Order: sequence, then C-alpha cells, then structure tokens
Amino acid sequence: MKEIFGALKLDGEIETVGIGRLPSRYAVTDLAANSIGAVGLAIASLMRALGAPEESLNIVVDRRLASHWFAWSIHPIDWQMPPVWDAIAGDYKTQDGWIKLHTNLPHHRRAACQALGVDAERAAVEAAVATWNGDDLETAIVAAGGVSAVMRSRAEWISHPQGAKVASEPLVAWLNARPALPKTWRPSANRPLAGVRVLDLTRVLAGPVATRTLAGFGADVLRIDPPEWQEPNVVPDITLGKCCARLDLKEAEARRVFEQLLVGADVLVHGYRPGALDGLGFGEAWRKSTAPHLIDVSLDAYGWTGPWAMRRGFDSLVQMSSGIASAGMGWAQSDKPTPLPVQALDHATGYLMAAAAISSLTSALEGRKVHDAKLSLARTAALLIAHEQKDEGDAIGDVQPSDFTDDIEVTPWGAAHRLKSPLRIGDVSMSWKTPASELGAAAPRWA
Repeated sequence: MKEIFGALKLDGEIETVGIGRLPSRYAVTDLAANSIGAVGLAIASLMRALGAPEESLNIVVDRRLASHWFAWSIHPIDWQMPPVWDAIAGDYKTQDGWIKLHTNLPHHRRAACQALGVDAERAAVEAAVATWNGDDLETAIVAAGGVSAVMRSRAEWISHPQGAKVASEPLVAWLNARPALPKTWRPSANRPLAGVRVLDLTRVLAGPVATRTLAGFGADVLRIDPPEWQEPNVVPDITLGKCCARLDLKEAEARRVFEQLLVGADVLVHGYRPGALDGLGFGEAWRKSTAPHLIDVSLDAYGWTGPWAMRRGFDSLVQMSSGIASAGMGWAQSDKPTPLPVQALDHATGYLMAAAAISSLTSALEGRKVHDAKLSLARTAALLIAHEQKDEGDAIGDVQPSDFTDDIEVTPWGAAHRLKSPLRIGDVSMSWKTPASELGAAAPRWA
C-alpha cells in the first residue's frame, strides 16, 4: 500500500513491528499500519523542517496496536460505551437482495420509516423492506432525507456511474495551490504541532479521527457542533485532546463568533458534502476571502464528482455500495452481508486527512506553496479492495493490559484505559493533554 505515500507526496520508510492480522478478505491491518505510517512520515517531514536531526526521525508502527486503534482506543473501567447501533439499524432482505438502513440519527430513522410507511419497530421495518426492490427503496429513503445502501457486488459498483467516477478520482485531491502566509507556531521537540489551531467541523467518524490525531501531536483542536447534536456511541473515543463547543450558525452572533474562529485557525477540517457550507453562507469563496491562510481538509462519503457526490453516507454504507460487504459474504461463506471487522474506511481516511494537513503545514513552514486536500470514504474503499489478504496468518488477539498507557484517563463517564500510541517517530509519539469530553463542554473560543 505504498501508493498511500505517493498520494500524500511523502518519502521515506516506516518500520513495522507486532504480529497478527484482522480477519478479512482484505488487508485491513496493512491499511491500518500504512495509513498511520503516513502520519508518521508527515510528522517526520515537519520535524525535519524544524531542524530535528535525521537520526531522530525513525518511524515505527505497531501493526497490532494500529489494528486495535481501528476499533476502539478507549476501554472503560466499570462502565460501558453506549450501543454502536440503534434498534432499527442493520441489514434487511429485500425482494432482490440486501439493503442496510443506517438509523442512528433521529432524522435518518424518521426518513427510513417514512419511506417504508411504518413505525420505528424492527419487525414492522423488516416486513415492509421485504416487499421492496432494493434500488427503489434505497432511492426512496435517500429522497426522504435518510441514508441507506443496497449491497452491490464489486462488478456492479464498477459499472455503476458513481463507482466509475470514484475510480477516476485520486486518493488525495490536492487543490488551490497558493503561496503560504506566515503563521507563528510554538513547536517543541515532543509536540511538533504545538500552537497549530485546528477548527473541527466533523462528525462520525473519519474527520474526528483526523483531528484527534492532530491533537495527539500538540495541535489545539476546537470542535464545533450545532445545538443538541449528540453522537454518544463514539464521543468518548474521539474527543480525546479536544475542546468541544456549540454554535447555532443560523444566529447572527454565532456566525460572528464562527468567523473569528475561522480567522484564528490554521487548519479547517470538515466533512460536509460538496456545496453544503455554501448553504450556510460559508462557501469556499467566502472562506478564502475571510481566511486566505487557512488550510482546508475535507471529506465526503461517495466522492467529489458523479451523480452521488451530494449523497450522505457512512463507512458501513460505502462498504455495502462498493462491493466490500458482498465480497466478505463470499469469503466468510455466509448467507448475509459481511462487513470489515472494523470501520476501516473511516479510520484510514481520518489518518490520511491528518497526514495531508501536516504535509501542507510543512509546506507553509518551509515557504512553499500550500494546498487544500479532499478525500472520500469511497476512494479509500477502492484502495483497500485492490489489496486482498493473501495470507491471514495469526489473529491480532484481544487487547491486553500491556497495551494500555500507564495513566488512567478520567472522563465525564468514568475512568478508562487508553491504548498506547501505535506510532512513534524517534522519541515522539501521540499523547494528549486533556481527556475525552462531552460535546458542548467548552466555550467557542481559542485557548
């Protein structure tokens, strides 16, 4: 998977340690090691620009820890994480195949039930889905404002208009080359991103992984959510090291505050669909005129061109659309869709986003032209599908006590263990100055 490094314009070698692989038709552990390794290469390049000696920049990735970070980095002590899925979400048989309903968000659940004409009760949903053709139901749910995905084979996806568009897109699209404007950071030997301000407008899950990673190397990450927004099943895992605030961007005062935050930021990370920020009055032209220094890193689900460029989506849905769940079904000799063992598209894309941001920051530091970057879950899926797992080898095994850091993390939900960093660059590894926090726990201002 060295093509990852080429897409990110990164040179160098990473050393991998640890044994075992996640069980899958595809090389998920290799994807984990290489996407996290790309962050290591980007940090090493930044540290080199800051004057670090070459002998201090050896990059080591623990494959086993990397695999576990693709699942959960937090492990509660005497409390439990909320369920990953709500009672309606899941795979359902249609007249001609399978469809996945993603209903964790209330408005997505309402849309699915509206399209089906039933209440939010699983047996009723199952009976109703069975009367539909899969493509027709997918279209109806999306038209109602929901999200769903028919299970397609790889061949069906390649021949699909959106699949063909995604195949033509780069893994990382570099855009808007421009001269760097000087910014003052406060890097240190162990915190190479100290002083970098990252404005985080992302939701579940790739974007939050990216900004958690940037925070792990010292960046000041301020996450902004709308009022009442909740994603309890992932917040304890992905708010590590961040300040989390709320703003209602439909209100004049909140919009003024947001503009000030944007001007004060070095990096903007967002997961809005193409043109979605325009609807709020914060489109690309406005951002460039308001904060011309800003490095913009963004992602979407199904790619940036083609008929589905505006379609909402999540990792599990892209796995269904792109042929991953179908291929897994055959590999596992199962009678139902078989996804990856972890949400690998989200996690890998998140680390690639972080690496892209760091690479552009290094360009700014060196006085070279900086670029914005766009990525998508569907394009990361295409990368993974090109790498089938030839030999599963040993399983990575369960998390062990020795996999945790020595410190106990005290969170709003209770005490927890956190996995050790899977990445080391010389003596530098990811560490966070604050524990995970609830959404809206901080004020919308830079520290």
